[in-house]
Amino acid sequence: MSKYEHHLPGDPLAEEDYELSTASQSSDPLLPSYDDHNNLHGQQNDKPYFPSPHRQLQINRKRSQFRKFLSCFCLSLIIVLPSLGLLGCYFGKDGLAKVKNWDQIPPDVKDWLDEILPLKQKADHGAFPTDIGYAGPTPTGAEAALIATAPALPMYNNINPLVPPTEKSKNGFNIIQHWGNLSPFYSVSSHGLPETSSLIPEQCELEQMHWLQRHGARYPTSYPEGPSAFASRITNTRSNWKAKGDLKFLNDWEYLLASEILTPFGRSQLFNLGVSARVKYGSLLNKMKGRLPVFRTESQDRMLKSAQNFAAGFFGIPAEDQYNLEVSIEAPGFNNSLAPWNTCRALGVDYKTKLAEWDNVFLKDAQKRLQGMIEGYELTIKDAKDMMETCAYETVALGYSSFCDLFTQKEWKGFEYRSDLYWWYAQSFGYAPAKAQGVGWLQELTSRLTKTRLTEFNSTVNSTFHNDVQFPLNDPLYVDFCHDTQFALMLPTMNLTTFAETGDLPTDHIPKHRSFIASKIMPFATNLQVQVLTCSGEKKIRIILNDAVVPLTGIKGCLENDEGLCSFDEFVNSMKELIGNINFEKECNYNPKSNEPIPQEGDVIAEVGDLNEHTANKVIPEKGEDLVLDKQSSQGKAEEEDKDDGEPSKQDDDSDSDSDDSDSEDED
Repeated sequence: MSKYEHHLPGDPLAEEDYELSTASQSSDPLLPSYDDHNNLHGQQNDKPYFPSPHRQLQINRKRSQFRKFLSCFCLSLIIVLPSLGLLGCYFGKDGLAKVKNWDQIPPDVKDWLDEILPLKQKADHGAFPTDIGYAGPTPTGAEAALIATAPALPMYNNINPLVPPTEKSKNGFNIIQHWGNLSPFYSVSSHGLPETSSLIPEQCELEQMHWLQRHGARYPTSYPEGPSAFASRITNTRSNWKAKGDLKFLNDWEYLLASEILTPFGRSQLFNLGVSARVKYGSLLNKMKGRLPVFRTESQDRMLKSAQNFAAGFFGIPAEDQYNLEVSIEAPGFNNSLAPWNTCRALGVDYKTKLAEWDNVFLKDAQKRLQGMIEGYELTIKDAKDMMETCAYETVALGYSSFCDLFTQKEWKGFEYRSDLYWWYAQSFGYAPAKAQGVGWLQELTSRLTKTRLTEFNSTVNSTFHNDVQFPLNDPLYVDFCHDTQFALMLPTMNLTTFAETGDLPTDHIPKHRSFIASKIMPFATNLQVQVLTCSGEKKIRIILNDAVVPLTGIKGCLENDEGLCSFDEFVNSMKELIGNINFEKECNYNPKSNEPIPQEGDVIAEVGDLNEHTANKVIPEKGEDLVLDKQSSQGKAEEEDKDDGEPSKQDDDSDSDSDDSDSEDED
């Protein structure tokens, strides 16, 4: 037998061990010898090593088993990980936290869960109880009514703990009050009635108060312009340039700002305003007759936190059991009278061109001066504008900014006027659809004033919340939280024409006298009160904006009055007439047959403040509907004037409005 003929009688070889290629020829060599058979009788094998077909089969089977195991393991991961995610969504963070704290789970499994499903652990305060008794005497005092009892009200201009820029200011000029909608709230001395105090007139008694409140100071919105874009341009080219002089700090400067949410200072603004509101208007709680006040806000984080901080100041901690907070959705697809840009397609003038024209006027010298302080980088007008916005944002977020002292007092006046231009043309008197966007809140105000429930929902009002529980009509106190854009819209919507007396704003110079100044109308934490008074037996209305009385002579039937008072009936009748004159369907360019806006020749889609992400096709809801259906893709995504909650965030325009917050080039 040849040594290559390895099969012996009795060897149980599988059938495949015999297999030859079907293409084999008679002259082809047989399969090579296999080492296990070659060495069967102690013969030395001098041929190359070839595993036997049987051995090869075993190897292949093992490999196949390993591949099956690996496939099953990967498949298990594919199934298990999403399942854990679904369980997390179903049980929530608390449920997963309990799973992780289960003693029987091995530590390595817990570590693995922490890696794939990291959770913010809920603080365990079990060892630190706060209610331990021994509170001492806790008698409750009478409610304050400073608005009616004080000889004068204090003017509020506190920005502690911020460090205001002062190097380039003189003659009492306050740079921080010239940042337009990015200025912190301060008490305005007058809106046209310099001899009038916001105190309740002696012959009057306060019956009801409607408080409209913007959120506090925030970080820039997420719109990819303004400070964050400037930071990217600078840091991406840092190896190519070097700054000197007043700009030397830029060599080591880092961008430290977050986006959208309240800054610590912004939280303090709302808390302090809550305290102020309680001291001024706390006596209205005596008229609640055991009911809890209903405050309204939107779902954006800065809007919710603003309402909660205000309530903490107004009611004291814990506040949750002392009021009801209604949170409405602020997002495309949902009607919201406090964030109306999501339900009305906004068509207006090309305000961006106007802003560019003014930037080239007031920043020309600054651009040239700053260019001399940096080598290897071509500094543009846009860079200079973004530096000014960075000054404002860093100050309200970090407490101080080195960018502020780069600009002169004249340039800061120009920056303030830039904000005026934006708001005038993008959201207020120079913006054609302003009244249509603002009418929803005016309808709700009129409903509350007349204690008459709305039955027709043909604007931005969300009918879901209009019931006796969530929209009460007999309360003496109402507080609504919104974005800066809402204030810009309400001026033309309510026909408060004293703010428009000086007419359209030019783009080549600052008018010597102007009635529309954004920093006095919609700064961070701006607030407006509509007071209902009984004066010598007659019912009156008065409006207070940032602690100054607003003249109501633009409202039909409201006569000139030293105290800014108007007959309640005349005011309400005028509001009803204004509401009736607004064709929401037409002014929002809505075509009910196609669910598409009707384009007008020459119209330019306005980019709503915050810079609005808030432009979207409007669908007029049927009676009882709250959802805006069949949304088309948003056009003209608002460029935030951060470059604006709510302020539409919506965004959060070139004025960084919040309408995000229609944030002008910078929601609410």
